[in-house]
Amino acid sequence: MTVVQLLPELNEGGVERGTIELSRELVKRGYNSIVISNGGKLVEQLKKDGAKHIKCDVCSKNILTAPFRINKLKKILKEINPDILHYRSRVPGWMVYFANKRLGIPTVSTVHGLNSVSFYSEIMTKGDRVICVSEVVREHILNNYNIDKNKITVIQRGVNTKLFNPNNINNNFIKNFIQKYNLFDKYIVSSIGRITWLKDYETFIKAIAKAKKDIPNIVGLIVGGVREDKKEYFNSLIELSKKYNIKDNIIFTGSINNIAEIYHISDIVVNASLKMGNVGRTVSESLAMNTPVIATTFKGLNNIITDSINGYVIKNKDANDLYNKILRIKHKNMVDVYKTLPKEFTLKYMVEATINVYESLRR
Repeated sequence: MTVVQLLPELNEGGVERGTIELSRELVKRGYNSIVISNGGKLVEQLKKDGAKHIKCDVCSKNILTAPFRINKLKKILKEINPDILHYRSRVPGWMVYFANKRLGIPTVSTVHGLNSVSFYSEIMTKGDRVICVSEVVREHILNNYNIDKNKITVIQRGVNTKLFNPNNINNNFIKNFIQKYNLFDKYIVSSIGRITWLKDYETFIKAIAKAKKDIPNIVGLIVGGVREDKKEYFNSLIELSKKYNIKDNIIFTGSINNIAEIYHISDIVVNASLKMGNVGRTVSESLAMNTPVIATTFKGLNNIITDSINGYVIKNKDANDLYNKILRIKHKNMVDVYKTLPKEFTLKYMVEATINVYESLRR
């Protein structure tokens, strides 16, 4: 079976990492895995894992160039003749929709979050099978679009428990990282993800400022890259840390590949996202690394954080709540956090469930 996954780019992010991981596991199981995107820093990793990458601009929202790009995609699909087209974002979805009209290749879409309700977003419900990354996302599309519920499958984002394992860390990276940022004897609270307002780093910075009075050696790590269009927001975060006189307590590391090691050195991981339509990767990966998590949630979400057991759930945009939960974890020894990760949130489960969706289109 030849599976083609399509997404805008192959840079950092949960969607990108999920694509890479699924591709690698498909290759291990003897499938022919191809990814079509506009490129990015993860292309080399994809190739190293045995998959093929085809560069095609399925990223741009420029309507004027769309016909040319759709025609190019159609030629690519005719040449490789895949068994499954799996699109993970709206622009690739629309391009597949038009390029595949006469080809008739079975399609799968993955709805990764709570997209705005619109004709543009509706393309994510047009796959022959639709994967939703949470029950909340499933209800979102059922409530807002005319879609047969029988073609929807909920598959949670899966953690690679071999990679995210405290016994498999890179000690040299950790040693160099701690030295580089002078993290000796620091209480490390990390927030991981690209620099965007959706991650609500403002609340994170304000909570660290409050916690500094109780935990003088606290450090807030913000681990994530900055896109060109987010530099103004990034600069505002720097100014905010200066305003609260914690410039030396907030460290922006940029994008880092060794995420497992960041979880490992962290005393707490925070996910303060404003739209928790699914359980974020940082939540499940942190638990796998035996690190407690403080996270926001969403009504109806199958939350895997249990207060005082493996972390705490907090309110959106509430720095006081986050500050209080940081203190609670500081004074409570949470052990065997990794045992609280449900099997539905493992990579093995995710891959097998996804393959079952693919196979259902071949029967």
